[in-house]
Amino acid sequence: MSSDIAISVDGLSKRYEVFSQPKDRLKQMVMPKLKKLIGLEPPQYFREFWAVRDVSFSINKGETVGIIGRNGSGKSTLLQMVCGTVTPTAGLVTTNGRVAALLELGAGFNVEFTGRENVLLNAAILGFPQEEMEQRMGDVLAFSELAEFIDQPVKTYSSGMYARLAFSIAIHVDPDILIIDEALAVGDSRFVAKCMRRIKEIQQRGTTILFVSHDVSSVRTLCDRAIWLSNGNLVEDGDVFPVTGRYMEFMFRDEDGSDLSGANQAAKSELNAGDGIRDDVAVAGAGLDSRPVTHWGSHKGTILSASVCNSESIRKDIHEWGCLLNIVIGVKIPDDIPRQHLGIAFAIKDLQGTDLIVSTTHDLDRLSLPEEAEFEVCFRLTNPLVSGKYLLVAAVENRQHQDIHYYEYFEGAHYFSTLSEARFFGIFQPPIDKSVKVAPCRTT
Repeated sequence: MSSDIAISVDGLSKRYEVFSQPKDRLKQMVMPKLKKLIGLEPPQYFREFWAVRDVSFSINKGETVGIIGRNGSGKSTLLQMVCGTVTPTAGLVTTNGRVAALLELGAGFNVEFTGRENVLLNAAILGFPQEEMEQRMGDVLAFSELAEFIDQPVKTYSSGMYARLAFSIAIHVDPDILIIDEALAVGDSRFVAKCMRRIKEIQQRGTTILFVSHDVSSVRTLCDRAIWLSNGNLVEDGDVFPVTGRYMEFMFRDEDGSDLSGANQAAKSELNAGDGIRDDVAVAGAGLDSRPVTHWGSHKGTILSASVCNSESIRKDIHEWGCLLNIVIGVKIPDDIPRQHLGIAFAIKDLQGTDLIVSTTHDLDRLSLPEEAEFEVCFRLTNPLVSGKYLLVAAVENRQHQDIHYYEYFEGAHYFSTLSEARFFGIFQPPIDKSVKVAPCRTT
């Protein structure tokens, strides 16, 4: 394995034997051997379940890669094989460096041991010297905020306390490879934010990170690359934005009985969005970008145009901070789409796919839509975006139920930039009134 590669996975597969009833397990242990002795074909009393099948990829040192997929897609099994806690049925996994992992809740813990004893146990399993771990115990306790409970058996811990201790151990053993499998989902929001900050610090030190989450926004924020699994198979491996976009398309696709292969073929027929702001901004006469990140829905073609325009409603690729923006979306509504729950929506995202601004005609100040087939919707706002590159999403929605149905979703309808002479911090900067009140100082 090249010295630049942290993780190499080659043809990895994991098969489980699933028995319908307990006695079939006993039959499988005895009957095939007896049948072979008398020269008969051995029977099989189980059905095969392939949790992971023939998956191959490599991850370079310093990369942060997200693993995405629905429940049961093989993500956790894959990570367990990478960590060495599950033996593959076929294939090979090679890792280069110390691996620290946060797998399913409580993995690697002895529930009868105290928190302190489990810290030392986990460090020993990872090959980290006990003396050094004892010196870092204070840092582990400070980050986990469990000093009060560290000498109690971990069987008395809540799920959140498990997650705190496991994460704190993992980040204090100087891992070369950090693997996180949804372990942060059980933490409170303040601790999750604390962990995310620490993960970014670990990234900057050049640690390789393999990150599993159902939260696409987190994957897009942390990762440069995404690997999509479904039913144990690798569907796609590539840049995080287009891969997660096609995954979202698959997740929200119309329930018309189409399978994954069809959805994936349709998604791959769309051209990937290029990096940055391109010269060929729009298809002639269409008012839509020629290379969206994703473009899907049950009624594709409903959106005729979508642009970020100036105050004169002229499509522009560069806008000044603080100027008036007109988001103009032109649609042609088919006859079979009812108007009662129809919504037209837009979002502005950064190039990592994070939603910055989202609005729809179905918001609290609901906008009444015309009965005519063709019309335009205009959203007006003062541009709060700091200098940077952004993209526009246009969508036509059915808002009848809590789960939104998309008639059409066009992610990357217009790529544009914001410029400002002022130096701003943060993601966006709205106009803010400032004042000073002079008052006598209080004396005690």
